[in-house]
Amino acid sequence: MTVSIPNQPRTTALVVEGVTKDFAGLRALDDVSLKLEKGEILGLIGPNGSGKTTLINIMTGFLRPSTGRIRINGVDITNWSPHKITPLGLARTFQTIRLFPQLTVFENVEVAAVSAGLRRSSAAELTCSKLEQLGVAEMAELQAGALPYGAERRVEIARALATTPTFMLLDEPAAGLNEAESDELLHILASIPQVTGCGILIVDHDMRLIMRLCHRIHVLNYGRTIGEGKPEQVRKNPAVLQAYLGTSTTEKGNVNS
Repeated sequence: MTVSIPNQPRTTALVVEGVTKDFAGLRALDDVSLKLEKGEILGLIGPNGSGKTTLINIMTGFLRPSTGRIRINGVDITNWSPHKITPLGLARTFQTIRLFPQLTVFENVEVAAVSAGLRRSSAAELTCSKLEQLGVAEMAELQAGALPYGAERRVEIARALATTPTFMLLDEPAAGLNEAESDELLHILASIPQVTGCGILIVDHDMRLIMRLCHRIHVLNYGRTIGEGKPEQVRKNPAVLQAYLGTSTTEKGNVNS
């Protein structure tokens, strides 16, 4: 007799479960767990060397955890390679911008859409949409290597979005931006979950951006979680204040970075 198993509800979330990472005797991450929901913006903050980029590298398959699991929508992707993870709906940007400088802005984004499986015509249409969404459509025919720094950051985000991710991990997208550019980036990033439903995890030292943009914040120090919650909760957390935020979180540049 065949037993019918009822369908289980699918959890739309990116989940980190008890991740630890050791490098030759150095513990970079120590039992870190977090959850990013679809449509949510989660800030990941902490001092330099606290393990933020290491965690992103583990989540996206560029590093393997010593212990712990990574799951996307219930699928265990621990130790999967990056090219296997991307089709499940996970995209990222890097601290160091990795555009193809000899290609145009349009080509940089289009190649990402094609690599995600779209036909050329559909990829071109999606590329136009993402360039418009990121405010760089007028730069479409420029070589990426000739762009100002702030525009490069936006094109990299547009390229990540061209893979139509469910979750996107941004590693210091506001680095090097002035206050006006940071404000413009904030409005762009805030609109992404509203338009696409994509969940965003953002690492950045720009507390002016983080505190206004994020729904929740997760704080690392020496590879361990020292606080998490809504921005107003994290802002008042004594451990976070002592380790990272100091006495003021309202101005960009007042955090040791």
